[in-house]
Parts: sequence; structure tokens; C-alpha cells
Amino acid sequence: MSTAHATSVSAVPHSRARLSGQLAALGVERGGVLMVHASLSAVGAVDGGADTVAAALREALGPEGTLVVPSFTPENSDTSPQYRARVRGLDEREREAVRAAMPAFDPGTTAAPSMGRLSETVRRSPGAARSAHPQTSFAAVGPLARHVVADHHLDCHLGEDSPLARLHGLRAQILLLGTGFGRCTAFHLAEYRVPAPPRRTYRCVVRDGGRRRWWEYEDVALDDSDFPELGADFERSGHGAAVRAAPVGSATGRLFRFPAAVSFATGWLTAHRGAHS
Repeated sequence: MSTAHATSVSAVPHSRARLSGQLAALGVERGGVLMVHASLSAVGAVDGGADTVAAALREALGPEGTLVVPSFTPENSDTSPQYRARVRGLDEREREAVRAAMPAFDPGTTAAPSMGRLSETVRRSPGAARSAHPQTSFAAVGPLARHVVADHHLDCHLGEDSPLARLHGLRAQILLLGTGFGRCTAFHLAEYRVPAPPRRTYRCVVRDGGRRRWWEYEDVALDDSDFPELGADFERSGHGAAVRAAPVGSATGRLFRFPAAVSFATGWLTAHRGAHS
């Protein structure tokens, strides 16, 4: 009987009130700016799904708070890992067919399927704003949403002319909700701040004057392969009172400040990648 009771309790979906309370207890700042990376499967069963998780986040932030999520679109590029995986094993004619079918990016309508359900929920929220970069846009909702996403330069994925720099300036908080540091986008800003970062060419499909065309540009070579190791060292360091961790739903939430993460990552990447170059 006790086993059956435990099973029934664990199967009860998490409510908005419960999630909001846990987020507040973790330290989500009322009236603040919060960037979230989330795995809703890790959060577990939620009454109302992604809509409820988004509502809980906004409730914890309060009416003056701003919620930000990545809404990246690697699906319209032929220089992304997603594209390489998609065309693996195809011949040249088949690859060309894939490229020809890629839709142009439209910040108002283009979905971000690889970013997860929470990202899509925020992106489609009434009053949400989205930055214009055709590969690494961000979506935000709240009083500072338009400020965060404005003037995202099209040749700057995640550097000083991107929403990451604005989030840094706002001393935003970052929440990893059921995800690891491998998903911590803030670390990419540090890649722009190391001495002489390597650069590479990117291509994607854009809309120009109502017409679809390919666009090629050069930017910092982004590499998140060592972010789990970087994040583990950051969490152990206590840098800037580093990381607070606590349950949110069935997941672990990790909360920390943008400037602390970027400062630590800049030094770490300079030392570790320089040592292996």
C-alpha cells in the first residue's frame, strides 16, 4: 500500500503555484531579467505543460520582470551541425534539394524547433519581441524585452552586438532548468572576449526585399564542446557567489549571475584553450 501511495503522489502534475514558489525560493529576482535554458522533460509532468512553466517563471519575476530565451534557428543554414547531420549520407543532388527547400528566416514567424517547448512558448507569447539575427535570435517578454533584443547585428551571433551583451549589462540572472552547462549560452559571450578568438565563415538563408537568398558572413568560431567542463569548474569556484541549486518540479534548477559566468568563462577559456592550441 505504501508503494502504491508513493507512486500516486509522484504522478501528481506540478502546478504553477508550486513551480513559482520553488523558483522564488531558488532566488529568481522579482522585477529582474532572467534568461532560461530549460528541459521540460526533466521538469516532469506539469499541469498545463510549457504554458504553465512560462507562467510560473513570469509569476516569480513579477510584472516588472523580463523573461528571455534563445530562439536559435540552425535549420536554415548549411554550415551548422544540424545541417551536416541532416545531409549525412546524401549525394550532391539530394543535398542541393535540401538546401533549396530551406526557408528564409523571418523573425515574426520562423519557429525554433531545436530550442525546445519553453522557447517556442515564450516566442509566441502576446507582446513578445525577438531579435533579428537569422541564426541566433533571442525572444523576450516583459518591460525590457525590446531593449534586450534590439539592434542584434547580423554579423554578430553572440558577442558585443547581441542580446548577450545587453543581458550582461543588466546583470541578468541565468537559470539552467533541468539542463547542464553545455547549454549555457552566456559562455559564448566569453568566446568573443578572449584574445584574438578564431573566426570562421557562416551561411544561412535570409529574406531580402521579399526575396529568398543565401547570405555569407564571418564571425567568431563558436564552440561549446568544453562548456560542461567549464561549467563544472565555475560551479566549484564560488566565483561571484556562483551557483545556487535547488529543485524546480522534478528537475534541478541552477541560478547564477550573467557577469559572474562571463568573467569566469573568459579567464577559463583563455587559459584552457590557449594551453591546447
